[in-house]
Amino acid sequence: MTTYKEIRGTNIEAVASDPSNPVEGQVWYNTTSNVVKGNTVNPGAWAAGNALNTARYSMGSAGTQTAALAFGGRVPTSPFNTAVTESYNGTNWTEVNDLNTAKSFLSGAGTQTAALAFGGDDPSPNRLANTELWNGTNWTEVNDLNTARQSLASAGTQTAALAFGGNTPTIVAVTETWNGTNWTEVNDLNTARSLLAGAGATNTAALAFGGNPPELAITETWNGTNWTEVADLNTARRNLGGIGTNTAALAFGGTPGGALTETWNGTSWTELNDLNTARADLGGAGTNTAGLAFGGTPPTTGATEEWNAGPVTVTFDVS
Repeated sequence: MTTYKEIRGTNIEAVASDPSNPVEGQVWYNTTSNVVKGNTVNPGAWAAGNALNTARYSMGSAGTQTAALAFGGRVPTSPFNTAVTESYNGTNWTEVNDLNTAKSFLSGAGTQTAALAFGGDDPSPNRLANTELWNGTNWTEVNDLNTARQSLASAGTQTAALAFGGNTPTIVAVTETWNGTNWTEVNDLNTARSLLAGAGATNTAALAFGGNPPELAITETWNGTNWTEVADLNTARRNLGGIGTNTAALAFGGTPGGALTETWNGTSWTELNDLNTARADLGGAGTNTAGLAFGGTPPTTGATEEWNAGPVTVTFDVS
């Protein structure tokens, strides 16, 4: 029988405690627990968390898996649009101060304590250019988008955001960049679309994917100047959630296939484990290894799920 040393060229290392930063494929013998352990990659799975206090869909979102913000959205009863804002601490959602304008089909960027909300519609429904800034306590109206629209996507931070796509109600490819004070129109998406998703840590490196009409799989990457079409999603869809960066993103939910989850590595999309609750028009926060999905429809839900992927230590059965 082939031994580990013959395969790897070295013996299994004996240590008193597990390595603090093991690399993928590393194997060791823990002399304290008397077991063989190794480091492998968890492809990712969703686990249920505590629900939003206000079930809704088509809301704005910002933040991380353990420090998220959900704002605005649509509820099942008149006047349908809501201004409710909730903060997530990794365990529970807590209602905080409302948006100044109740709206749905909006987008957002930033963190739990420094967020930006923009676009959307009011109950009329009028497309909105309205932009609001969150300082961790209150929302303040600031300068509007140049193009009023709903069902748009976003990337970036409170002081360096990107808004792209949406409908006016005409479906548009319009892209605008935010510098902390004003919005400026820059080069358009290659494919005009609404109900798309976006990811990106800044307004100079973003990803746009999915959308309609009809359901699209098209993915485009933004380099701060131009959009370039890259590899498609495996499943064309709209009304999906998106989080992460332009080189490490997560796409989840949407129509059709409301539980589907795909991860982007900067080159291609790979399908992974599904959401536990299939839904569209949901919010998201975090990264493609530590993410959060919340809200959505149908039916209107406050369901929250946490996504975890990446390196994991396992114990080998050597009996």
